[in-house]
Amino acid sequence: MSGNQTLWGRGAVVVGATSGIGYAVAHALAGHGAGVVVNGRNAPAVERTVNSLTLAGHRAIGVAGSAADESTATELVDTCVRTFGAVDVLVNCAGIAEPAGSSILDVSTRDWRALLDSHLTTTFNTCRAAAPKMVAQGRGSIINTSSFAYLGDYGGTGYAAGKGAVNSLTLAIAAELAEHKVRANVVCPGAKTRLSSGFAYEAKIMELYRRGMLDEISKDAALDAPPADYVAQLYLYLAGTAAERVTGQIFVAAGGFVGRYDRPSPTILGFRDHNDTPPWTQDELHRMIGGRDAEAGRQ
Repeated sequence: MSGNQTLWGRGAVVVGATSGIGYAVAHALAGHGAGVVVNGRNAPAVERTVNSLTLAGHRAIGVAGSAADESTATELVDTCVRTFGAVDVLVNCAGIAEPAGSSILDVSTRDWRALLDSHLTTTFNTCRAAAPKMVAQGRGSIINTSSFAYLGDYGGTGYAAGKGAVNSLTLAIAAELAEHKVRANVVCPGAKTRLSSGFAYEAKIMELYRRGMLDEISKDAALDAPPADYVAQLYLYLAGTAAERVTGQIFVAAGGFVGRYDRPSPTILGFRDHNDTPPWTQDELHRMIGGRDAEAGRQ
């Protein structure tokens, strides 16, 4: 066992491991000693990824199928326990792009459900399958993938909604499982993948820039995303024991940049005691919310 085998003896499940960030994460985890269950919807792609790992001397096994299917999610976790002795790490990297031109004005119910299944249901199913086993063994690290698109700056519908829900779900999991020494964190990555390259993607970014939804810096960064190997290192860190106190965090990483979203907290616009004052009037609310001087609404 070499000095970089910090995950030796650990088992990991990587959902969406056949391309992009998931592929880079699977190689990073395996390169540090973890046995990796490789998952993707395309069976030949799963086989190719497993071969790339085993030929490099790493431990890997494949399970093809969509983890939006509960039975596939369960099989992933059971295979990890059966093959590598435990499920110590769960990484969710699966996802699909928002359909071209999709907005609340025209998104179909079918597309909406597909987006939520890919991003949210997959994450729920795998976390639901892994969490009881992690609790029983008294350790575990769940790393889910979101996107800074959850803020809505890029428009869209199911992609932004699914990623926002992944954040909330992960924070809730972190709170629920902290007493069991099971950690849960989110990474909002920036990397060049199949979802962030190609003519359609570039055209979408330029359209958002034209509409004023992206500033020039954000536009340039989106069009020049770094390789996935950069962000894979953050997943690797969160998987390991060095991050044993890190949980309930939402990170953002792209190339040489690593950041963290602070937990939202309300800004007080106004306050009055309901025991001895009436409800706010419309004029008072306007002064607090829509007027030039929000401070006028403070009492």
